[in-house]
Amino acid sequence: MTDPNVAPYGSWKSPITSDLIVAGTVRLGEVRVDGTDIYWSEGRPTEGGRYVLVRRTADGQCTDVTPEGFNVRTRVHEYGGGSYIVADGTAYFSNFADQRLYRQQLGEAPTPLTPATDLRYADAVIDQGRDRLICVREDHTSEGHEPVNTLVCVPLHGESAGEVLVSGSDFYAFPCLSPDGSHLAWISWNHPNMPWDGTELWVANVQADGTLTNSQRVAGGLEESVFQPQWSPDGVLYFISDPTGWWNLYRWRDGQVEPLCQKDAEFGLPLWVFGMSTYGFESSDRLICTYVEAGVQHFARLNTTTLELQPIDTPYTSIGGLQVGAGLAVFGAGSPTAPGAIARLDLATGAIEELRRSSTIEIENGYLSIPEEIEFPTENGKTAYGFYYAPKNQDYAAPTGDRPPLLVKSHGGPTAATSATFNPSIQYWTSRGIAVLDVNYGGSTGYGRDYRQRLKGNWGIVDVDDCVNGANYLVERGEVDGDRLCIDGGSAGGYTTLAALTFRDTFKAGASYYGVSDTEALARDTHKFESRYLDGLIGPYPDRKDLYDARSPIKFVERLSCPIIFFQGDEDKIVPPNQAELMVNALQVKGLPVAYVLFEGEQHGFRKADNIKRALDAELYFYSRIFGFELADSIEPVAIANLDS
Repeated sequence: MTDPNVAPYGSWKSPITSDLIVAGTVRLGEVRVDGTDIYWSEGRPTEGGRYVLVRRTADGQCTDVTPEGFNVRTRVHEYGGGSYIVADGTAYFSNFADQRLYRQQLGEAPTPLTPATDLRYADAVIDQGRDRLICVREDHTSEGHEPVNTLVCVPLHGESAGEVLVSGSDFYAFPCLSPDGSHLAWISWNHPNMPWDGTELWVANVQADGTLTNSQRVAGGLEESVFQPQWSPDGVLYFISDPTGWWNLYRWRDGQVEPLCQKDAEFGLPLWVFGMSTYGFESSDRLICTYVEAGVQHFARLNTTTLELQPIDTPYTSIGGLQVGAGLAVFGAGSPTAPGAIARLDLATGAIEELRRSSTIEIENGYLSIPEEIEFPTENGKTAYGFYYAPKNQDYAAPTGDRPPLLVKSHGGPTAATSATFNPSIQYWTSRGIAVLDVNYGGSTGYGRDYRQRLKGNWGIVDVDDCVNGANYLVERGEVDGDRLCIDGGSAGGYTTLAALTFRDTFKAGASYYGVSDTEALARDTHKFESRYLDGLIGPYPDRKDLYDARSPIKFVERLSCPIIFFQGDEDKIVPPNQAELMVNALQVKGLPVAYVLFEGEQHGFRKADNIKRALDAELYFYSRIFGFELADSIEPVAIANLDS
């Protein structure tokens, strides 16, 4: 072996390029099982971010189901999910451009089931006995009014807007029919709650004519979050709830709620998108499930008679969208060392087969940084968590005594979590000599309700403190350079980034991806699903306008003293472009180095390959100019105002 080249951190040449990351990379999700066939949705950046429905048959053949011109994606709650369902080879899906439901039999063109009007549909279940879908509908037809969410039934043939079955609540999710079609269960919740704050589980009788009678609330409430109701093959209703402070498994049988597996672990997830699933039935007395314990995800089988929980060994640290069929479990899988995949587990033998990988990227171990799970002290004597990625490149070493820059990543949500799953965008940084800390700040999921509620009333404080303290912890350990600390994040993570740069002096630069700069503007100008989210994170608006002013970085630009780059989609309805532009203008006036990259045709989160590549390279270019290190690659410059050439 030759001796490594000696070069400053940040200047290492890496084989993990932005072109490599976007080439052949797809977004995999929404797994479904239909007999011996397996389906998933595939978001393709090279096709403008279009989501395609893919079918894999028992003989291993994969084919696109939806033709060109169709994009399988719903805009209910803006975040979508639950965009399609399949039964007996026929797919029913929501098309992004017109938000109509379509029916598509294999080999035939899609035909619309709903009219061309301002209605959106998601989270469908098929009522075979009555030849209809039951799903969530979001009605945007009344201008100037909040959209109306209901549960509706839509005939499987013809064209209909749907008939309302359940109404009166602000939100609905998880409609599910009992195996004999005699009962319908669902969850609902109302402003100002988010689904992880409190939801209610309801059950109703379904009459022969399809109408509902005898609706009753089974579980849940204002401070109890119910997730994923599902009927077992023998007609017992199971669900996940957190009355103990942890999302655990329960069932409703003979009119009584019974706990199944009480652990200090999270079997549920925050319901950001429809169609999420963490368990499914192998048989009436066995279910397959996933859960997070102490920040680590586990895969297991639960005997519903003995209530014994048996671990199932897999090589994965992340398992999502679990679907269970006859003798198999199919799921989205991730590990620290390989791209995410759709995987199939043979429940009899334990054999695992990866059906589709999200990327063709193959990285030699010598360029791969393996995350270290860290705990670090934070405010009020508490502990916070994160994953630390040290710089790694087999071809390079840094000058003696040098310490790398650190990029702190603040995840979105903020009610969400990061994991140790392989992320080529993180390896992009570490293979160039830039350390990364991915923080699970207070308010993140996976650590119980108490940890999740640390952010209640404290958004912009607890999350910022934890990002700052995580960076300081690594400085004190001697891992990173305290004079070259930067932070980035998207959406709510973009807000945490901007708040950290405004209200603290720890970081020397940052990047905001469609981040919030004016919390009051967000409270006034966002979509229904999140329109009262800030009531819990900050306080009721407008009653506590003082708190919104105090937490808004745009109100305190005089405190900013470091450079920032902003990335924004011009069609973002969740965080509109004016949020970034107000901040950019203020920084320009103040004379601080600032850059603004606006992407045409992008919404909340970037889906087009060219834009994903441009954002990654532009952020690296920005830091190279701010911290003064030479780049090993030729990168298209980004215009930086107020920076001497």
